[in-house]
Amino acid sequence: MEFENKKEYAVYLKHNGYNCAQAVMMVYKDRVGLNEDLIKKLGSGFGSGMGGMKATCGALVGANMILGMLNNSNMATKFYSKDMADKFIERSKAISCRELKGLDTHKILCSCEDCIRNAIDILDETLNNM
Repeated sequence: MEFENKKEYAVYLKHNGYNCAQAVMMVYKDRVGLNEDLIKKLGSGFGSGMGGMKATCGALVGANMILGMLNNSNMATKFYSKDMADKFIERSKAISCRELKGLDTHKILCSCEDCIRNAIDILDETLNNM
């Protein structure tokens, strides 16, 4: 199966047995040298956001795990991570899965698919600017 880009491949994975964190991580597996089984295990706790809609969107968590593995700069990953979180909130309108999915407000702010796309775009921008 051919995909237009890695974002669309990640969305496909999300609809085929992977959670958002795993889907984001999978498109970087060759770059970070992890196999599919390990990515599934690493990302398994982030389905429906960290803690099952209690906290951070899984797509952003997956992007941050990849960021940590690829950060070869002199700046600590946490500073890049903060910037990524700020950009994610700007684009997706929230950071918590609960808010993104409108669990309390019944207003979806950003779909899982778009959260995945946003996380990958932001990660790529960050990696390109390191």
